[in-house]
This record gives sequence, C-alpha cells and structure tokens, in this order.
Amino acid sequence: MKKLAILFGGHSSEYSVSLESAYSVLSHINKEKYDLYMIGITKEGKWYHFDRDVEQIRDDTWWQNPLHSVTISPEPTQHAFIEMKKDHFIYVYVDAVFPILHGQNGEDGTIQGLVQLSGIPLIGCSLMSSALCMDKYRAHAIVSQMGIKTPKALVLTSSSDLNTFKQEIQKLHYPLFVKPMKAGSSLGISKITDFSELKPAISLAYQYDNEIIIEEAISGFEVGCAIMGTDQLVVGRVDEIELSQGFFDFTEKYSLKTSQIHMPARIDSNIEKQIQNTAKIIYQALGCQIFARVDMFLTPENEIVFNEVNTIPGFTSHSRFPNMMKGIGLSFTEILDTIIEMGLAHENHRFTSN
Repeated sequence: MKKLAILFGGHSSEYSVSLESAYSVLSHINKEKYDLYMIGITKEGKWYHFDRDVEQIRDDTWWQNPLHSVTISPEPTQHAFIEMKKDHFIYVYVDAVFPILHGQNGEDGTIQGLVQLSGIPLIGCSLMSSALCMDKYRAHAIVSQMGIKTPKALVLTSSSDLNTFKQEIQKLHYPLFVKPMKAGSSLGISKITDFSELKPAISLAYQYDNEIIIEEAISGFEVGCAIMGTDQLVVGRVDEIELSQGFFDFTEKYSLKTSQIHMPARIDSNIEKQIQNTAKIIYQALGCQIFARVDMFLTPENEIVFNEVNTIPGFTSHSRFPNMMKGIGLSFTEILDTIIEMGLAHENHRFTSN
C-alpha cells in the first residue's frame, strides 16, 4: 500500500476552496489502495498532521484539536515529513505528495519547490509549470508564440504610476478585465466599461497581488478542457460556461446563482475537437504534467482564445475537472487513481532516465 501525503488548507485567499476540494478527494479516494497521511495548513501557514474525521475539514474545525506540527524534510534520501512530538520528533516516510491547494502558496510553485527539494514524487505539475501558469501575462506570452490567440493586455506593478500608462490603457478596447496577476478563483477581478472605474478596480486587484493585468474582454463564452498525463494525454469532454450577467467571478464559480455550466458544451464535435487539440498544445507548451484544466474562450466566429491554466483545479463533486473526465466514463475514484498512478510512474521514469 502506497503512503500518500495529502496537503490541504493553505496560507491563501483560497483556503476555503481547498477544504472543500480536499474533503471531496478524501471522501472518494481508494483507502484500500492508499495509506493517507493528512497535512493541514492553516490560514496563517502553520503545518499540522491531521488524523481525525474528514468532516472536520469540511466544516473548518480540523485545526481546533491538539495536533502535531509537521514539516517536510529537504533531504532527498529520506522521502519524509518530520513530525514534532512533545519531546521528540519522528520521520514519516511517504511515497508521494498530493497537494490539494489553490492559489498563492499552493498552486504557484512554492509547495512544488519544497516537494522537489525533498525528492518525494509529486502528484501534479512541477515548480516551473505551476509558477508559469499562475503568471497570466507570461503564460500568455508563451502560448501566443504557438500561434494561439490571447487577449490584448497590459501589466502594472504596485509601483506603477497610472498616469504613465494612461495612453497605453486607452489603446485597449472596453470592456476590460482588471485581474491580480497570480490569484485564482476569480478573486480580486473586476470588469469595467469606462476609465473612471479603473482606479477602484486596480485597488481591489492589489489586495491579492503586487502585479495586475488589464486585458480586453473576449466576446463569446468560456470553455474548459480537463487533461491528464505528461507524454500520452487523456483529454476530457469540453464544458461551457453560460452567463446571464456579469462574469464568472468567485461567487458564481461556487454558487452558480445566475450562471450555468454545460457539460458537454453546446458545440459541434469538430469545434470540440479543435478546442481539445488547442488545450493539449497549451498544456504541453507550459510544461504541465499529471493533470490540469485549460480554460479558453470561443468567439462568435469560432475562434479559440487562451484564458488560463489551472494546475490544481477544483476537486469538489461539482467541480469542472472531474465532471469533464466523467464525460469520458471515469468515476471520481478512477480519476484520482489515474493521476496518482501517473504521478508515481512519471517520477520513477524521470529518475530511471537520469
């Protein structure tokens, strides 16, 4: 039986989303196949070994019980976490690390770098691809070199003088999206229709990152494609986000109050195939491995425009990634088995090849 470290929570604005994803994963994972070593990370960034009822993860009371502090050993020959007991510490060997973390300090390469130092196999994208996909502007720059269209955009930093960029901003066509460069779940994003709305939108975005991206809105609708694998890719069905108003912000993503997700998307098979092929090109161009969700726009002219890649997409029972994979006949448990086995096989191949 493989011992699998599951990381959840996180020092991130998407802490609550991680708890929901982790609860769903822990409820569906094959416990006869994997020995689970659960590690919760508080909102303040403290790491604890958690060994109680997963219901406490869902209702965010997991951290209230006395827990042992834990950290990861950077020594690659140990493949272990270090658990601090009252008067001593122990090494806990694990076969792989599966981070179920979203946003900053979880999906941006930070955790992936720690795991890479430890030598423990990682279930998910590498440090490089995680950091790159989190950086919307630089990800767009690479994807555009592959001949795939991206939105016109401009980048500001916290030290930027807005007046200096006023002329450049005026070259963009409204409506515009103002986004934190490295945040997920649509947190800190505003859609504006006039220059007068720009300052408050920028102020909101700076609450989540010190870099922001201002980009033109794309007419049409958003589509997504779930992918698993590294060399040989498994591609899910394409889904479609239908909006009745506004945009797919944090509230809509997790409540669907005025929007609807169609899976499969209401498009013909040829367009779906084009979207899947484009998603595979983007996935490989950005160095993704094991699993990720590629989000794009489909214009009224059936032109595909790249939006972003989520390297740790939501894993709740109603999340888009598992539902797209269910569209090709995989159950939630089979999806988890597949990505875990892919992660272990990829690491074994990497070390054998070297």
